[in-house]
Amino acid sequence: MSGPQWTGSARLNMTQWAQPEPHRAPRIGGLVLAAGAGSRMNHRPKCLLQLDGVSLLERQLQALTLAGVTPIQVVLGHYAERILQEGALARWSAQPVINPQPDDGHVSSLRIGLRALPSGLDAVLVALADQPLINVQAVQALLLAFAQRPDGTQLLQPCVQGLPGNPVVFSATVLAQILAGDAQMGARQWQQAHPEAVYPWATPDGHYRLDVDSEADRQAVEHLTGQSLRWPDDLNLST
Repeated sequence: MSGPQWTGSARLNMTQWAQPEPHRAPRIGGLVLAAGAGSRMNHRPKCLLQLDGVSLLERQLQALTLAGVTPIQVVLGHYAERILQEGALARWSAQPVINPQPDDGHVSSLRIGLRALPSGLDAVLVALADQPLINVQAVQALLLAFAQRPDGTQLLQPCVQGLPGNPVVFSATVLAQILAGDAQMGARQWQQAHPEAVYPWATPDGHYRLDVDSEADRQAVEHLTGQSLRWPDDLNLST
């Protein structure tokens, strides 16, 4: 399934944000979550699976960077040393943030990553490191939809056939409210507490729903793309 196509005028419209300073493009930071143990993938870092020779993590970093998301922080936990060795963070000027207790879960990594972002951002895009088909067009579509979101909404989540997807984008107000909450407050909990401020952006692009948590997911990507998701040689258990 291909992502949306863009024209020059569509890109120009991405600057039409509600912002306090006129003529200033929004400052959108990026957070990529890559701290998991990969327990359903024989305890290997899913983000290092390669599609067309490029790791899933690098594909995410490339898409965010080319869409104008900066700075980008990558939350690492399990396999941090091996992921840094791969070199994608350095190539795309992304900064690592270490979660010392990654088994505390997704919310723990999110909160650690949000704290590491600089002040002065207008919004944050939070991405998963194991979504193989998120490209620059998909990120641009999210940012444009967020720029044109209904009045009063603060968080956008893509929805495909009524089902939630990723990445999500939310305002600096949401960022501050999440960090002001207790240790269990993450983006999902914030949505549950503020349903009126959530924009479920309907899109037919199934790429927002596809991640790779298991061998079945890996095979689904191969079926959709006709390309194999392959492990680097040192992580390939069949060699």
